[in-house]
Amino acid sequence: MARNTGTVLVLGAGGRLGFAAAEAFRDAGWTVKGLVRPKKSHFVPKGVTPVEAVTREDAIEAAQGCDVILNAFNPVITEWQRSALSLAYAAIAAAEASGATLMFPGSVWNFGEGMPPVIDESTPQNATARKGRMRVEMEQRIREACDRGMRAIVLRAGDYYGAGRGSWFDLVVTKEIGRTRLTYPGPSDVVHEWTYLPDFADTLVKLARRRAEFAPFESFGFPGHAITGAELVKTIEAVTGKTYNVRRMSWWMIKTVGQLNAVGREIGELEYLWRVPHRISGDKLKALLGNELQHTPLQRAVGTSLRALELT
Repeated sequence: MARNTGTVLVLGAGGRLGFAAAEAFRDAGWTVKGLVRPKKSHFVPKGVTPVEAVTREDAIEAAQGCDVILNAFNPVITEWQRSALSLAYAAIAAAEASGATLMFPGSVWNFGEGMPPVIDESTPQNATARKGRMRVEMEQRIREACDRGMRAIVLRAGDYYGAGRGSWFDLVVTKEIGRTRLTYPGPSDVVHEWTYLPDFADTLVKLARRRAEFAPFESFGFPGHAITGAELVKTIEAVTGKTYNVRRMSWWMIKTVGQLNAVGREIGELEYLWRVPHRISGDKLKALLGNELQHTPLQRAVGTSLRALELT
């Protein structure tokens, strides 16, 4: 039986997910190693041992003696096509070489523009965007490695917010909050899946603790905050005590710019995520964890996020 704690290697420990997860594992009593790029050791949380790495071989070496590996690599969106798959393959190689359980943060990108309103573990993965198809391939490679003897856990989430900068929440929605203006990427009445990172990180730790109970490949959907744009605006107004002018983001302009600009091109192909209603079913995860599943109330999560961004 797996121990309640052990040693975890967090790949990409300086990023939003990696940092939050490294903190959560550390606080739960795990020994945490954080893989980062050269000269980026200062980005890992206190109490985490930084490991600087460049190559796949570096990752494999760092994984020796680890019980769990979390693939928290998250290249900037313009680097996805060039590096996301190779980073995912490096994580698989490290897990196979070390015998550690690989944990992978899944996405709703896998399901494409035709995704149903409720996504669960059995939903067909019919990606329509290039990055979605890459994510499908990542998970397929993980399954194939599990057929060879590796063990893995996929925890699927929506759009992150609540730890650090670099999300739709701070880069778009609240970017101009100081001017009493909010910008929303889609229709205000469409349900969109948001994931509060501290809750997600806590769940990763709880699943890691129970990893010996699972099949070689196990997948869970994480139930975050599935809300409309109008509900998000109302929550922000309740937290701040202010009323905001809300404008709709111009996807036409982004897609036009995307013909010449890599950022616009990469963002533009994900426009459907704000137009197609979706939420993640957490029934399987709730059945496993019950009251242990951490779910911060929306208003508290939004308030904490705004304060962390120094926007209140």
